[in-house]
Amino acid sequence: MTTIDTLPSLRDVINTHDLKARKSLGQNFLLDLNLTAKIARQAGDMSGCDVLEIGPGPGGLTRGLLAEGARRVLAIEKDKRCLPALNEIAEAYPGRLTVIEGDALEIDPLAYLTPPIRIAANLPYNVGTELLVRWLTPAEWPPFWDSLTLMFQREVAERIVAKPGSKAYGRLALLAQWRADARIVMNLPPEAFTPPPKVSSAVVHLTALPEPRFPADPAVLSRVVAMAFNQRRKMLRSALKAAAPDIEDRLIAAGIKPTERAEQVSLEAFCALARELAKP
Repeated sequence: MTTIDTLPSLRDVINTHDLKARKSLGQNFLLDLNLTAKIARQAGDMSGCDVLEIGPGPGGLTRGLLAEGARRVLAIEKDKRCLPALNEIAEAYPGRLTVIEGDALEIDPLAYLTPPIRIAANLPYNVGTELLVRWLTPAEWPPFWDSLTLMFQREVAERIVAKPGSKAYGRLALLAQWRADARIVMNLPPEAFTPPPKVSSAVVHLTALPEPRFPADPAVLSRVVAMAFNQRRKMLRSALKAAAPDIEDRLIAAGIKPTERAEQVSLEAFCALARELAKP
């Protein structure tokens, strides 16, 4: 196997530091450095960017990001067992890697990064969706990041890029596609990981739009979408009856049939409904 730097293979790193993946931390390690470099390349030209990585583990993707030219990488790792391996990478790439031990849900990356910023990560399965929703729903837009290149379970990736009428279409698709261009750029089988997960994985690349695709109040849109998809089998006039006493009229004004179900309604129509519900 071709190496991407002068450091030991990931298998040797894992054996040296006794880094067995822990299910409790949602860990599945990629050991093929060619593959991690390929994932890093999906983030585009990083030579002028700082990159945020969550859950680097033994540092496979970290090494890919640095080898592919990231200006600087901030790696946030909750598992202290991985820190010695990550510090070895920092020594091999002087001044370009900062490693922080802690919970990504509690750390402000802007204290360590300089724009432009990209996020690239093989996200731990147990916090991946929550982190994505946070990155898609900041108080102000555009966000601090230019793009997201993230690995998820294949099922979650399909939910992010889903279109109306499909079983995967829901809140995640609407939040992602309202403010970003989202596409699946790689698929990975279970055997690419150690230990192999029970499901396939996929890498999703999201590019932030300068402004939302359609005008809508973020809080109102988020609320109406959550209500609609919490009862996705119901007609919208029933699922959204708590949103407004005259919900049928509001739906019609937004160009939505009250008898439609949430999975039949486009992003544009949901945004129109959010504008209707924001009216006094």
